Amino acid sequence: MPDSPSLIPDRQIAEYVDRMTELIDLPIDPEHRPGIIANMTRIAQVAQLVNEFPLPEEIEAATIFTP
Repeated sequence: MPDSPSLIPDRQIAEYVDRMTELIDLPIDPEHRPGIIANMTRIAQVAQLVNEFPLPEEIEAATIFTP
């Protein structure tokens, strides 16, 4: 996947990571923080691709998933 900018600035992702670790009482080592922020940035980029994918108006949501 090419690097595409996320709609969420890096500083907001970093703040989100900090707040969530506090909220769920999950301490992280300072050396792991940059990797967590990088992963959350990637997740935001993937979510942006999914959310921007055009769907035709006539598409209906499936009520039951059957593999």
